[in-house]
Amino acid sequence: MPQQAEKFLLELKKEFGREDEESVKVVKLRRIEQKGEMMEEFVQKFRKVVRDSGYEERTLVEEFKKGINRVIRRMLMEAERSPTSIEQWYEYATNLDKY
Repeated sequence: MPQQAEKFLLELKKEFGREDEESVKVVKLRRIEQKGEMMEEFVQKFRKVVRDSGYEERTLVEEFKKGINRVIRRMLMEAERSPTSIEQWYEYATNLDKY
């Protein structure tokens, strides 16, 4: 995570305390990216950040799509049977990343 984002999260925690953990999770969720990780690793990291974020299914799918490799994202969005649930996105993306 870039140093500026880390600093922002620390300031947010300092300002609002632990009771605003949901806001911190939302910020992390919006900034999470797969980069060079294998999809399995990214899905685990994404699931961890999702916990207690307050995000619902559709929003989770959108954040996940933004975070994954653009080639895999495009393949899944253009597939004959595109994933519809977040669990399907996790599964399909992980399967594509193995090849």
